[in-house]
Amino acid sequence: MPARQTGGALKRQCVSEGGGRHLVLLGALAVLAIVFALVVLDVAASSGEEGERGIPARERFARSLEQHGIPRELIVVAIATLPVFELRGSIPVALGLFQMTWWYGFCLSVVGNLIPVVPLLIALGPVSQRLSRFAIWDRFFQWLFARTRRRSDIVRRYGAVGLMLFVAIPLPVTGAWTGCVAAFLFGVDLMQALPAIILGVCIAGTVVTSLIKLGVVGAIIAGGALTFIALTSFMGWVRRDRA
Repeated sequence: MPARQTGGALKRQCVSEGGGRHLVLLGALAVLAIVFALVVLDVAASSGEEGERGIPARERFARSLEQHGIPRELIVVAIATLPVFELRGSIPVALGLFQMTWWYGFCLSVVGNLIPVVPLLIALGPVSQRLSRFAIWDRFFQWLFARTRRRSDIVRRYGAVGLMLFVAIPLPVTGAWTGCVAAFLFGVDLMQALPAIILGVCIAGTVVTSLIKLGVVGAIIAGGALTFIALTSFMGWVRRDRA
């Protein structure tokens, strides 16, 4: 409960800055999510008809979109944007299925993963406050916030630095989407949350790319080195910002 009260200050600040604009912003993001969901359902149906077994969902999704004439670059960006896949899904598709160069697949994936970040950071507070007046949305946000709190204790403990580390771990329970929710819940300031998530996404992308190209040892070395550099630089920036 205290964590939600901390996030409440951010809610009031966002609402005072213009809740209507935020509602429109997140509404546009919701429309995009619905469109993506409809595409996913169509893809799942077509994949089931073709009887493709043992193929990862991200590859079935990518192949079906390609059959609909969508450019490969846009497919990679779209996969990285979706919370169910993010970077851990888009980079294997870019490097494995589409045989893109590692730097090209990395850049497309980072861009796609960052697309929903700013709308979520800005609009999640006022929109959740408005929609929570309805029972169905109130239950949804209670579930979402409780789930995020259980899995993002590092953000509660270490603020923006913990947020960067949380996003940097390329696992299903972490990532940019969950990081945005955690930033709201634990009251991480927008000007600190945004660079923290950007750095975290870049580190996660480096880990996934290195895992594919260099194996486990290479991923550990590359991810560890980049995390150390980003962590020391970001902590110095946070200290100067607070001074």
